[in-house]
Amino acid sequence: MKRCALCILLVLMMVPVVWAARAPVKSLAQDPYASALLIEADSGKVLFEANADAKLYPASVLKLMDLYVILQRIGQGTLKLDEMVQVTTEAAKTGGSQVYLDPKEQFSVEDLLYALMVQSANDAAVALATHIAGSKDGFVVLMNQKAQELGMKNTKFHSVHGLPPSEGQEPDVTTARDLAILCRALAKQPEALKYTSTRSKGFREDKFMMHNHNKLLGQLAGCDGFKTGYYQAAGFSIAVTAQRGGVRMIAVVMGSKDRKVRDAKATELINKGFTIVPPKPELMGAAALPKPVAAAQSKPGAGGVTFATSAGDGASASPAAETTPPEPPTKNAVGGSWGNFFIGLGVGFILFLALFGAAVVMMKRRTGTVRSRYRRRD
Repeated sequence: MKRCALCILLVLMMVPVVWAARAPVKSLAQDPYASALLIEADSGKVLFEANADAKLYPASVLKLMDLYVILQRIGQGTLKLDEMVQVTTEAAKTGGSQVYLDPKEQFSVEDLLYALMVQSANDAAVALATHIAGSKDGFVVLMNQKAQELGMKNTKFHSVHGLPPSEGQEPDVTTARDLAILCRALAKQPEALKYTSTRSKGFREDKFMMHNHNKLLGQLAGCDGFKTGYYQAAGFSIAVTAQRGGVRMIAVVMGSKDRKVRDAKATELINKGFTIVPPKPELMGAAALPKPVAAAQSKPGAGGVTFATSAGDGASASPAAETTPPEPPTKNAVGGSWGNFFIGLGVGFILFLALFGAAVVMMKRRTGTVRSRYRRRD
């Protein structure tokens, strides 16, 4: 019993030493949020902001930078989607949200990208980072380089997954404004939205089903990204985007104490954005209307498809120049085939009467002349 009590005492004495070795992380979460920003994606115009430059913890939202770095590599041809990634022991030991990778397994880059974005898998983030840069630290260097290139002035990454800092590590730091810059860059790459808009997907030959943590997918009209994040000191954060009628909005809400409040505020911001910047008329049904074509010419397009173009590129055709054929006349329509027949018949009859009358007059005159001649002879 004395030995047992002594062991317990030693453990209790060691706890403060262990916690003292960990970097203290101050809780930054607030109600309803610590920071928020709304921008129109194409122009980058700020439509709403609240404490947008406050330095906060992004948590798993920083995986958007993982995605950006990887897509850049794929675009440059130095990485392929079907390239196989060997799972490392370090990746397999990563905690938090995961797909339970095993060092005996291999997966394609694309499979792990889906795990990264849909499941927010920390083990997938480590596996990809190690494969691309040789180590987590090497990949973090790439992340910070891209942040500088994009102009994310108040961002500093220390991890590839966004988990709370471990012993001797500093927390990841960014701002709502910087995350909006990153989101704008991703929105210009359609392949990025392919991963961020996926709500559910099978992994490991569908033996493990992944479900996206972004609950606004399928709830917020036009939503196709981006990413959520959470740990206690960081609070609940989200970078969300939606497109309607050719207009794309990006909202960032960081450091909320409640997930539902975070989602509600993000939804409110996105909807507010679409009232400020209305959808483009030409993409809201006008494109479905028939367009007038003046002096239409056949012009070959991509793939051998032929498109009709108006005379003079960029010239607007007037409604009078429409090439729509007139509807065929009906049998009972005025000016139709039967109407034309009866009108022609009437005109012919009148002409006949006129000619007949003229002939009668001529005949009478000739008869009178003959009779007068016979009388002169008598």
